[in-house]
Amino acid sequence: MTGHQGETRAAYDGVVELYASMFAGRLEAQPFARAMVGTFAELVRGAGNARVADVGCGPGHITAMLGESGVEAFGVDLSPGMVEYARRAHPALRFEVARMEALPVEDGALGGVLAHYSMIHTPPSELPALLAEQARVLAPGGLLLVSFFGTEGPSEPVRFDHKVAPAYSWPVDRFAELLAGAGLSVFARLVHDPDSERGFLDAHLLARLG
Repeated sequence: MTGHQGETRAAYDGVVELYASMFAGRLEAQPFARAMVGTFAELVRGAGNARVADVGCGPGHITAMLGESGVEAFGVDLSPGMVEYARRAHPALRFEVARMEALPVEDGALGGVLAHYSMIHTPPSELPALLAEQARVLAPGGLLLVSFFGTEGPSEPVRFDHKVAPAYSWPVDRFAELLAGAGLSVFARLVHDPDSERGFLDAHLLARLG
């Protein structure tokens, strides 16, 4: 585990209850994000392999939403505290402590991977390897939905002080290029202005392996 991963894990372990109370129902007020998650689940079901990993699942609220959408969802997170909370909150679902860079999943096993603002803490130099790991666990034609803070102007990612741990916003086209480098073809994108105090866009990219 690298230094930034240890720091991120400790930071999230320290805010489990607060974070869960703030974000457990947040998708109810985010129609764009909710629509993308629903579309992702529908496409995964239609492709025939319903196994989905929610990577960086936090308190498990989106894992539960995926399960309610008819896919076989399980969650992984770097933070033991978050995984413990998710197991209590959603006892019918499976949650494991794991790094997104080393998923406890066999090659080509999944129909989908969802990363909802969970890659934002990864330093830019480490993101290509992280995306390659998501591609490794996907079956041919499998789907990845990744959501992140987007920017329009700069051509490079921007580091900023996230409320929990340092994070990065990304030019949307640049992130799409990294997905392509991992063998994932972006076929749908949704970018919108959340009217946030930081001025970032909310970006959602839906990509297919192969």
